[in-house]
Amino acid sequence: MVVSAHPEASRIGLEILQKGGNAFDAAVATGFALAVSFPVAGNIGGGGFLVYRKQDGEVGSLDYREKAPQAASRDMYLDAQGNVVPDASTLGHLAVGVPGAVDGMVAMHQKLGSLPWAQVVQPAIDLARKGVVLTEREANMLNGAKESFVKANKFTPMVVRTTPWQKGEVLYLPELASTLERIRDKGRAGFYEGETADLLVKEMKRGGGLISHQDLKDYHSVWREAITGSYRGYKVISMPPPSSGGIALLQLLKMMEPYNLQQWGWQQPNTVHVMTEAQRRVYADRATYLGDPDFVKVPVADLLNSSYLKNRLTNLDMEHATSSTQVMAGTLQPHESDQTTHYSIVDQWGNAASITTTLNGGYGSKVVVEGAGFILNNEMDDFSAKPGVPNMFGLIGGEANAIAPGKRMLSSMTPTILEKDGKLFMVVGTPGGSTIITSVFQAILNVVDHGMGMQQAVAAPRFHHQWLPDRIEPEASALSPKVREELQKRGHTLQNRPNYGAVDGILKLKNGLWEGGADPRGDDTAMGY
Repeated sequence: MVVSAHPEASRIGLEILQKGGNAFDAAVATGFALAVSFPVAGNIGGGGFLVYRKQDGEVGSLDYREKAPQAASRDMYLDAQGNVVPDASTLGHLAVGVPGAVDGMVAMHQKLGSLPWAQVVQPAIDLARKGVVLTEREANMLNGAKESFVKANKFTPMVVRTTPWQKGEVLYLPELASTLERIRDKGRAGFYEGETADLLVKEMKRGGGLISHQDLKDYHSVWREAITGSYRGYKVISMPPPSSGGIALLQLLKMMEPYNLQQWGWQQPNTVHVMTEAQRRVYADRATYLGDPDFVKVPVADLLNSSYLKNRLTNLDMEHATSSTQVMAGTLQPHESDQTTHYSIVDQWGNAASITTTLNGGYGSKVVVEGAGFILNNEMDDFSAKPGVPNMFGLIGGEANAIAPGKRMLSSMTPTILEKDGKLFMVVGTPGGSTIITSVFQAILNVVDHGMGMQQAVAAPRFHHQWLPDRIEPEASALSPKVREELQKRGHTLQNRPNYGAVDGILKLKNGLWEGGADPRGDDTAMGY
């Protein structure tokens, strides 16, 4: 089964599985297909994370997050007065981190894949040449981003035209097809060296960006030990730093264990209250302690210590909301536009891949590499441009996530796998910037505590709290008027937000079959055989 953000990408992944490929072959094929069919977030100009579980129970993770170029500096987005320059870290060439997506796909395939490399890349090339039929949602997104594309580029990229895009029209991507052919024929060198690298560096020079040939040559993804823990008897496997996702998710789940959420009920006042109180504390920890583990010591064991987590909620008052001004990061013992995309894959042998990739904002920096046809990320905004000043998602960051040459920026991406009784149970993840962690958290609670199936769990309305700003942000259909009234009585502030995220999951049913859940908020599609 394959669940991804676009029907063409899901189809391509499924066809690879049907041809005898494993979950990781399908993951590479789906990843490249998303770069073609879902340009708002699918990419070869960004990066991502893989959490995997092999059929024999081996688990691990691959970090192919972007890096700051060597010419980057701590205060590069501040003006002479020390204030953050508007748009500098989000729009245009200076916002771009060194892309990791292609290196990640190559590393994943080398270690875990089984089919020939060319076979898993070719379907994306065919799709780029044939063209992608636009859905209504994609046509609207391209039209909405037109002004930014014009502003960020010195030429007219393929996604910009004088008349608005319409549903059903075809977007042809011949330059991207040629770039993918170089990757097919030369692997990693097809992107980080030669013609593609030359075009990327030329684009950087044209717009005052920082990425050099040396930056591209030096980029390598990193295999990391997955973050693992348990929740109500389920083993939870998720992404370690530089993602904050795995640690934050496990903190949230462990904080919920003492409470009978099932008895309280789904989105009932007590359930929402304790979830919110946990979320505000976990996001405070995130702001203080989390960063790139190659640059700062991330106190993983301490943050997941059960007595530490218990202490974090000792001042919980069931009748009154805690003010976020009173919540700081916990005292340890000394010693994410949200335009991202997630896909979940399980093969016939029981191998599982949970992958979240991103350009950061929608269409990233809006910079298209002239002659190469792909969009570059604006991932530099995920650093703390200035500690204490919020980024585009309103997230506060600290010293641990300050900009440094060669450093990976902190992320909220939370690709996750659950086991039950030593067997694969669930594969789940979502896009959504800072809301990723809370969306995955709710999807897991929906299944484990509230007995939902996968489709119901991903479609259910959601709410979010991230410490600062100090408010619960429900989707319009989340939380009944009666529940909202009760929460306000307890001192919570509520402010609706538009529908967010696109949770894609796969669940093992009691009868042994898989259920794919594709989030109806997007064009997400589940396909299986």
